[in-house]
Amino acid sequence: MKKLIILSFLFVSAVTLSAQPVFNVGVKGGLTSSKLSLKVDDYKTDNALKYHIGAFGRVGWSMVYLQPEVYFSSRGGEWKSETIAGTVDKFDFTTVDVPLLLGVNVINQDLMKVRVMGGPLFSFVTSKNSKENNSNFNIDYLKDNFLGWQYGVGIDIWKATLDARFENSSGNVMKSSDAKAKNNTFVLSVGFKIL
Repeated sequence: MKKLIILSFLFVSAVTLSAQPVFNVGVKGGLTSSKLSLKVDDYKTDNALKYHIGAFGRVGWSMVYLQPEVYFSSRGGEWKSETIAGTVDKFDFTTVDVPLLLGVNVINQDLMKVRVMGGPLFSFVTSKNSKENNSNFNIDYLKDNFLGWQYGVGIDIWKATLDARFENSSGNVMKSSDAKAKNNTFVLSVGFKIL
């Protein structure tokens, strides 16, 4: 069985690497539905609909490709106390996000491709602010950078692209041991290949 797996891997690698390499560069933008899942008793969090804009590259062979991206993303939300009436903390923050995705073209036609992808994400916080209302929440607890994962599906029709992805942080995104939160985000983007 082990030999069959190794032979299959070598066959796929040989076919992939012998194919004509593909290189694309493009711009992208879209909607970001972000949520910081706070792990504090008596609090619940709500999503915020924001935006992102940036660029992507894609290099691949036949069905397999590597897609690095960089984009500016606006995020935010609300934390509400379930025990203290009227306690709502609104917050916003922006990041520069750098995902590095490995993808496979499930359908690989000249004018249309259907893709699945996933990989690590590096987020660098560029600004943060909040409107606090009688609670212990403090946006300054948010780390200056954090790691995560993105995974999802996409479709290309000629030079246009459409991606739908989920994003999760790999650990706590807060500096304080008292405030524990994870980043959960849904990203919907459209793009256009320049090259």
